[in-house]
Amino acid sequence: MRLLRGLYNCPKALFQQGCVATIGNFDGVHLGHQTIIERLTRKAKDFNLPSVVIVFEPHPQEYFRPEKAPARLFKLTDKVKALEALGVDYVLCFRFNQEFAELTAEAFIQRVLIDVLNVQHLFIGDDFRFGYKRQGDFEMLKSRGSGRFSVEANQSVTLEVNDKSLRVSSSLVREAVANNQFQLAERYLNKPFQIEGKVSHGDKQGRQIGFATANIPLKRLKSPLKGVYAVWVYGISASLVHGKGHKRWAAVANIGNKPTLKQSPERLEVHLLDFAGDLYGERLRVEPIAKLRDEKKFASLDELKAQIAADTESAKDHFNEF
Repeated sequence: MRLLRGLYNCPKALFQQGCVATIGNFDGVHLGHQTIIERLTRKAKDFNLPSVVIVFEPHPQEYFRPEKAPARLFKLTDKVKALEALGVDYVLCFRFNQEFAELTAEAFIQRVLIDVLNVQHLFIGDDFRFGYKRQGDFEMLKSRGSGRFSVEANQSVTLEVNDKSLRVSSSLVREAVANNQFQLAERYLNKPFQIEGKVSHGDKQGRQIGFATANIPLKRLKSPLKGVYAVWVYGISASLVHGKGHKRWAAVANIGNKPTLKQSPERLEVHLLDFAGDLYGERLRVEPIAKLRDEKKFASLDELKAQIAADTESAKDHFNEF
């Protein structure tokens, strides 16, 4: 799979024969998204053309109203990795800025879908709006594409949850994660919810108070998790665990601003239980299994240390259930 960043990195010759495409945010790449991609790749094979997923970075809501933007389930690299695993050939990512926001719907259709991508078939939500002042919609695409490309509405996926039939969406996944319903989120995603990232150097404050932590940049405007959690950590190199082959490691994670230590912005810090080793540069996946408490400010470092010790013991009770 190949990631294309903007039209300047998308030569016309690449899609001279055309492509089959879809457009969306695809945050989380949940069951609904997976169904869209399955139809996309099948149609692309039928047409003997490459499949293309068009996404925007940042999310338009993060650009227009960052204070009200939804929490991110996936950063761009997570999204690309998940789409690649589903068999997508190309991801075309547009930088959403003022210039792009002012692009008319007609110009988007002509310059992107026709001139560059040479789209032959387009999957799109029937409620999709695009272009300057959201002028473009499903009917415009069908009308404008007539004789050039065909347009097909995406199909939603529903699940029965507590005797209710719910349409799977990114909002529904965020709600489940925010409410600490991780098994429910796993049903929506068809896999456990995880945050992935490379361990970087932090301020070493955890080590100073006796609880060394791995600092993993969130790289998103808002995190769907906030507080202290019992988590599983995946991806630790075998060399760091002396070849014991641990598939996962029990840990306690803090996601927030660390108010006692006056830290900002939000960050993810993970304290692995009974672990000694250098994790810098490791790419880890952190899977929450239970929320222990909300983040709070303590009057002293001693109070903070006592609470972290209590959190560790509390987390062990949850690990014993697995």
